[in-house]
Amino acid sequence: MLSLHRVAIATLGIVLTTASPTFAAEQVGQAVLIKTAVTGANGPLTVKAPVHRDERIRTSSSGLGQFVFRDGTKLAVGWGSSVVIDKFVFDDTKSVKKLTIKAAKGTFRWISGNSSSSAYEIVTPAGTIGVRGTAFDVYVAANGTTAVVLLSGAARFCGSNGCRQLTRRCDCVIATRSGGVSDPRRVNPGMLRTLGSARALPFLSGDQRLSGGFQTGSGSCGLSMASLSEPKAQRSISQPPAPNPDRPNPPNKPDKPGKPDKPDKPGKSGKGKGNNGHGNDDDGFDSSNPGRGKAGRDNTDQDGTPGGGGKGKGGKGGKGGKSRD
Repeated sequence: MLSLHRVAIATLGIVLTTASPTFAAEQVGQAVLIKTAVTGANGPLTVKAPVHRDERIRTSSSGLGQFVFRDGTKLAVGWGSSVVIDKFVFDDTKSVKKLTIKAAKGTFRWISGNSSSSAYEIVTPAGTIGVRGTAFDVYVAANGTTAVVLLSGAARFCGSNGCRQLTRRCDCVIATRSGGVSDPRRVNPGMLRTLGSARALPFLSGDQRLSGGFQTGSGSCGLSMASLSEPKAQRSISQPPAPNPDRPNPPNKPDKPGKPDKPDKPGKSGKGKGNNGHGNDDDGFDSSNPGRGKAGRDNTDQDGTPGGGGKGKGGKGGKGGKSRD
């Protein structure tokens, strides 16, 4: 009985020891460049680290990983990405019979290797990319919206509304889960706004730079620095510059004193015309016309002395009246 127990334990040990090398034997490629943080099934990846079938590769928000598969196919995984090497069937002619990649989110560059075009397939949430001896960039948003930009060769994207062919360099299609695939047209900076992210295609915009073997020589397709110029413009509008606590604000300039009002010009004294020589009230002053003096009344004292002329307000008084004989 004890011997049977020992045999069972030994058999289990053989199974376990033979199972772990099986996963290691399914190596499909290796990392050739790692920047910032890139992780695989067993933790952080380093340069020359192997990658395996069914392994999920993730990058940080600034991470970048470049991988070469056994048939020479190249895959760049940009920042904030998640991808699974789903199927890999290798033959003895340094080519693969089947290589399927599941791009869950993020940004990628694909450059085909030595295998037949029909062997390659890239699956996204919005559809499937068929490869025709091709180099292209892929972006998958968090909601599954997918963009494909052709860099060389040809490709086909099939979604819920059928398939679209990409045959010209810099052609782009955008697909959603329910809306299907758009017609191909040349990629432009406005598509970054459609995708909802200025970081959507960093290998074309220049935000992330790839090593020589992963550059296609097709240029930026008009997206060079597009993702950098737009956020700067937005920041200049929406965010005022932050104050510097170490530098005091300059004092406000005092307001300039206003010019004093000019004094009113004094009115000219009116000549004593005495309202055409007719006084209205007893003191020789016309209240309704203060600017003119009234004429002196015909004042004759009882002793026969001529009376003096009344003084006009604002002017000289009128001449005195003649004395009566």
